Amino acid sequence: MSRSLNKVMLIGNVGNDPEIRATGSGARVAKVSLATNRSWTDRNSGQKNEKTEWHRLTFFGRLVDVVEQWVKKGDRLYVEGRIEYSQTEGEGGTKYWTDVVIQEMVMLGSTSGGGGNFGGGGFDGGGAPSGGGRPNMTDPDDDLPF
Repeated sequence: MSRSLNKVMLIGNVGNDPEIRATGSGARVAKVSLATNRSWTDRNSGQKNEKTEWHRLTFFGRLVDVVEQWVKKGDRLYVEGRIEYSQTEGEGGTKYWTDVVIQEMVMLGSTSGGGGNFGGGGFDGGGAPSGGGRPNMTDPDDDLPF
């Protein structure tokens, strides 16, 4: 049997306050846009270039409560998840969507005055912050690449 992998890791800035909705079955869903930037220098002209990519993030389960309480426009996040594609039919024809369904999240900083020390705090089994400041959403034994 062959294996496959669908994993996305992003570090970027939140582009809007979270949008919280409920599905038909009553499950809560949070949606946020995340901007990632890259910059490079053109080899021929020496001109500096920059490009911003926007990603649609979708949160389920206990992360919805965390996103609703702690995440605001401008915050810096590290997220891990998987890509999911979907489509909807409407008057204008078929629309295609690419979402990143988030499974892990680490809050790296904030543009608002709140927060402070973002490391060391986590969530206990009940979803309540266990450390001071804003939460760190990874398991304590995770090895992050930075």
